[in-house]
Amino acid sequence: MVKWTDHALVQLRQIHSHIAQDSPLYATRVAEAFVSKTIALDELPRLGRKVPELNDDALREVPLYSYRILYQIKPDQLIEVLAVIHKRRGLQPGDIQGIE
Repeated sequence: MVKWTDHALVQLRQIHSHIAQDSPLYATRVAEAFVSKTIALDELPRLGRKVPELNDDALREVPLYSYRILYQIKPDQLIEVLAVIHKRRGLQPGDIQGIE
């Protein structure tokens, strides 16, 4: 099962709002692509690579467009989406919340 944290949902909404300023239709398509990409993690949880800055096998990321979708594989095989950040930015404190 894939679950988005509140923090990651806020980030996704911010991305949607930013894109929607120019194209509401494209903003919706991008948001749907993020959700679709994470749904695939339910079947293939190790699809993404380890987050290089964190070097923890349970903390992984998949790319989409100019973004990194960071997620955690929980012991019960729950996939928790932790953050969506732009690739040009380095991982900052506060980008990820709720890591166990």
